[in-house]
Amino acid sequence: MSIKLTVFLIVGIVLGFYLDIAPRIPFIVICILFPVLYFTYKRQARDGIPFFELTTLLITTSLGMLVVGLSLSNNLENHYSHYNLTKDQSWELQVKEVLKPNPYTQRYVVEVEGLEQKEATGKLLLSLPVDSIKKSFKIDDELFVFSKAEAIQPPLNPHQFNYKGYLKKQGIFHQIRTNHESIVVQETSSSTMAGLASNFREHLIAKLKEYPFGKDELAVIQALLLGQRDDISEETYNNYSKAGAIHILAVSGLHVGILLFIFQFLLSPLERFPKGKTLKLVGVVILLWSYAFVAGLSPSIVRAVTMFSFVAYALYLNRPTNAFNIIALSMWFILLIKPLFLFQVGFQMSYAAVFAIVWIYPKLQRFWFPEHIIVRKTWQLLSVSLAAQLGVLPVSLFYFHQFPALFFVSNLLIIPFLGLILGLGILIMALALLNQLPTFLVVSYNWVIQTMNSIVGWVAQQEEFVIKDIPFDGVQLILGYALVIFVVVFLSYPKRKPALLLCSGIIAFQTWSIWNHIQLRQKEAFVLVHRSRNTILLYQSGNALQIYAQDSLNVGSIVRDYSVAERIKTIDNTPLKNSYSIGQKKLYIMDSLGIYPENKNQDFVLLTQSPKINLERLLDSVRPKMVLADGSNYPSYVSRWKRTCAQKEIPFHHTGEKGHYVFDFDTD
Repeated sequence: MSIKLTVFLIVGIVLGFYLDIAPRIPFIVICILFPVLYFTYKRQARDGIPFFELTTLLITTSLGMLVVGLSLSNNLENHYSHYNLTKDQSWELQVKEVLKPNPYTQRYVVEVEGLEQKEATGKLLLSLPVDSIKKSFKIDDELFVFSKAEAIQPPLNPHQFNYKGYLKKQGIFHQIRTNHESIVVQETSSSTMAGLASNFREHLIAKLKEYPFGKDELAVIQALLLGQRDDISEETYNNYSKAGAIHILAVSGLHVGILLFIFQFLLSPLERFPKGKTLKLVGVVILLWSYAFVAGLSPSIVRAVTMFSFVAYALYLNRPTNAFNIIALSMWFILLIKPLFLFQVGFQMSYAAVFAIVWIYPKLQRFWFPEHIIVRKTWQLLSVSLAAQLGVLPVSLFYFHQFPALFFVSNLLIIPFLGLILGLGILIMALALLNQLPTFLVVSYNWVIQTMNSIVGWVAQQEEFVIKDIPFDGVQLILGYALVIFVVVFLSYPKRKPALLLCSGIIAFQTWSIWNHIQLRQKEAFVLVHRSRNTILLYQSGNALQIYAQDSLNVGSIVRDYSVAERIKTIDNTPLKNSYSIGQKKLYIMDSLGIYPENKNQDFVLLTQSPKINLERLLDSVRPKMVLADGSNYPSYVSRWKRTCAQKEIPFHHTGEKGHYVFDFDTD
């Protein structure tokens, strides 16, 4: 039953999020259905329609809508978005999360406590310029900010990462971009458990920095043990990603699962005492949550520890058949408290991996159980890695579009020793806090981490085994999971019905691929994209892409993102020209030289490289149907052109404001 409840809670969360249902509606539905639930419980017959179960599932779905509505909070009366956000105002904010900085900005997730001395709620993104002189804020710091909130901008280019959508899935709809001079920090602030945990983690990191660990090694130690990845170099991070071992650098279910079995082993002597199993369970759970506190109580750690607290309870019950129900119950509990976790990649991959291991790993062991102990242990490790990889493969392809074919090599070389690495790491942290960490232990642990980095680096160098830029859309994600399930079912029960299911899955997957190919062959598109200090036009004809750019080296990830999403096979670069024909229409590009077109009949005029022209005279001369400006122009020029076009009642499109522009071959 817990699996059904979890599925319907997820359905409710998805419906509430995407339909933007106000919390009061599901609350009213729940209030109406509870008497119905009581009545059906008393009158439910053994046979017939299961009204009690259906009512329970409807309440669970409504509960999902309710909790996601409360988490988003934008439909609540005192949410800050109901105030006037067009002017500078006085905000009372509390820091809830410190995000990883980039070279230019430091960002924080903040909770709104007040607006213009009135009570308000909601979450914001606070962005500040990086200033080496100014001290960074910490979790729980309370700030008074005088500034204006801005809506998060959608992506400017096609198939670009949607940061606005990503933040919405965390309940963040606006940001404040300001400087340190506009912020006053309150001297005393209320403390939360997350703030205390974050401060303790920073104190522990400071203690570790007092010892002679290597720079890269210390960065990996911080990530491996404490979930702090800010100091990891780009090269090291990319190596772990290419080797299929990126999960090692994030404190996740893998780490907490290993720690669970370490704690189970260490506390096993308690079983000799009366009520020893119960004492052991309590001790294991306390140790898991103590570790979560030391690691800063980040969302990923809290999620993993919650899940494995339920797993510890399942081990206590010693009923393996309940594994799925226990895992589903842990998911239900987490989503009830934090429903927006459902949309986080880490949450999806963690549970996909755990469900796959619980379901597929025993089947692989029954398929082959070697007698030789070394072969058996190797096969067990490979089985766990294979099961987990099958579980996360579709979602990994959907989000990251790459597959590290040597993932089993890195896992086989590292995972057997990860328990020792984690156990030794916890000992080192404890000794560092007590100022009793001996030098030989520092040197030994530094060598272990250095060796692990070297192994990962070697695997990552085998780039021919890293399959990149794999197109994979949402339909393929669903069909991919269906195919994985059908394959496992067929291999477990090679009979007619499973075989038919597997064939149906393969046919459906191939049909969608063929349909995509047919659609791709018929597609023709001409797109103006946004790029600072550059002019870029993309012309797609089927699976071929032609790039017209002022500077072909300054394209960033625009071409790659477009090529992967559109399944492009061939890419050619061509110098930018001044005029193009788009079907029956004409586009003229006016650059910094400001040369007027010879043909006065132009449908589109694209202004680039900040030409010093009298736009009003140009419009009177050429009479275009639309004027466009890209990211190569000065902002002051763009503002002036926008006003001129408004006076002339000619549509104006600036890529820096409205994003890319797709030219229609038929109707523009």
